[in-house]
Amino acid sequence: MATAYWKDDTAAAKPDSFWSSGHTPTLIAAFLYFDLAFMVWVLLGPLAPDIAATLSLTPAQKGLMVAVPTLAGALLRVVNGLLVDRIGPKRAGAISQIIVIAGLFCAWALGVNSFAGTLALGVILGFAGASFAIALPLASRWYPPEHQGKAMGLAGMGNSGTVLAALFAPTLAKLFGWNAVLGLACIPLTLVFLAYMVMAKDAPNAPPARKLTEYFSPLKQGDAWWLMGFYAVTFGGFVGLAASLPIYFTDRFGLTTITAGYCTAACVFAGSLVRPMGGALADKIGGVKALSAVFVVAAAALAGVGQANSVEAALTLFVLAMLALGTGNGAVFQLVPQRFSAEIGVMTGLVGMAGGIGGFYLASSLGLAKQLTGSFQSGFLIFASLALIAFAALTVVKGRWRREWTAADGVRI
Repeated sequence: MATAYWKDDTAAAKPDSFWSSGHTPTLIAAFLYFDLAFMVWVLLGPLAPDIAATLSLTPAQKGLMVAVPTLAGALLRVVNGLLVDRIGPKRAGAISQIIVIAGLFCAWALGVNSFAGTLALGVILGFAGASFAIALPLASRWYPPEHQGKAMGLAGMGNSGTVLAALFAPTLAKLFGWNAVLGLACIPLTLVFLAYMVMAKDAPNAPPARKLTEYFSPLKQGDAWWLMGFYAVTFGGFVGLAASLPIYFTDRFGLTTITAGYCTAACVFAGSLVRPMGGALADKIGGVKALSAVFVVAAAALAGVGQANSVEAALTLFVLAMLALGTGNGAVFQLVPQRFSAEIGVMTGLVGMAGGIGGFYLASSLGLAKQLTGSFQSGFLIFASLALIAFAALTVVKGRWRREWTAADGVRI
């Protein structure tokens, strides 16, 4: 008995628990980088009412302004993926952070005085949105397979940074002016950059760099396109709403930018909070069932927004939609490794890119709908229809997926 107890105690002391199996300083650095990057990625959304008033932007221009960072972030995820493979995630992250800090500093120092200037700034902020392709590999490469979920989940919680933008940007803009917010954002970004350079460390035994063609090889398979399409609805809806809701609440109900920011923060917080829960739900009942419910609930909530005649009703429906979309984000990434376990890194980038493109569409279409019809309703109805189309598509393919996919023991599809 004594010997057995000693062996168990030794096993417990081995570095196989989560906190001792990887590199905690790198995990913390990845989270901080991701969190602040997502904060500035959607920064133009909370500032949009003030920027639009200063520059006399049309509703369509406002929609495009807040959508450009989302599109740029989607496309730059592929670029960052290539950099991570070739120079390592730490250096790739350092370069990306320097670009964002320098861009915001120049925008503050020189001023953003035209619509074209807002679009140029949006492209720079796209580098912040592309942090997804750097922060997650930076953290996950340190951890063994049995702890990948925890590592990816903790690093990925950085998408909660969108809440910080909604909470603080409108208040700072009222106190100091919206252009000053661009300069003020450089302060926490610089502090995180310094912490990142001290704490982050590339994992040993990094996988070999992939050829460019390998990044796109999964696109030859139809299932990759289905998964990308589903994520374009779930994450696209989440990030598109995160960028657009400040404009919606100020234009539709005449709220102050600060109150609109609080409403947006409530919605974004709901969507961020349930993402890991969505993955857990998909593990329990299957990703297909979870996604099916997500699409139906999101479609109903977004369709109902057009009929909402009070802030309370609209806020309730948006929170419901964000809860569904956040759950869907986790559910999609429960399905991806079941089909593409050998190409999980590549598929993460491709699926993430599709999500960003979906967000660009939603944010820009809402502005266009407002300009052409005088209401946001048609923009929400079109996206609700896309969610129903995704539900119908999932209904068509789920039978084949369950027959052909080989899932790990105990994992539901």
